[in-house]
Amino acid sequence: MNSLVRILFLALLCCFSCKTEKGKGALADGTYSGRSCAQYTNEPFIGTATIEVKDHNIVKVDFAINDTLNNEVFGPDYEKHYPDNELYREQSRNDWQGVLHYPDELLKKQNIDSVDAVSGATWSYNIFRASVKNALTK
Repeated sequence: MNSLVRILFLALLCCFSCKTEKGKGALADGTYSGRSCAQYTNEPFIGTATIEVKDHNIVKVDFAINDTLNNEVFGPDYEKHYPDNELYREQSRNDWQGVLHYPDELLKKQNIDSVDAVSGATWSYNIFRASVKNALTK
C-alpha cells in the first residue's frame, strides 16, 4: 500500500508540474496552501507552503517545516537537538539556510521546476518542492 501511495503522489506531482510555468496553464489569482513530507515518510517533519498569486504571478511564498514529534517549527536553533553530533548540527544549519532561500528563489523564478537545491540543503529543498507542488495542485 505504501508503494502505491508513493507512486500516486509522484504521478500527481508530474501531472501538475507545468502549472507554474508561464504560458502553460497560468495560475489563477488566489492563495494556495499545501503540505508534504516529500519522500521522508518515516520522519516526523511536514513542510507547509502558502503561495499567494496575483495577476497570474507568485507574489508571496511562506514556507515552514514542522517537527510533529517535538511540536516545534524547524528553525535556526534546531541544532540544539543534536548536542553530540556535529554532522547533524551542520546539516540543521544548512537546511535552515535552504528554508530561508527557497521561497525567494520561487518568487524570482516563478516556477518550482526552476528552483535549484542549495548544496547541503537537499532535505529542505525536497520538502519545499513537494509542499509547493501540493499547494499548486489544488
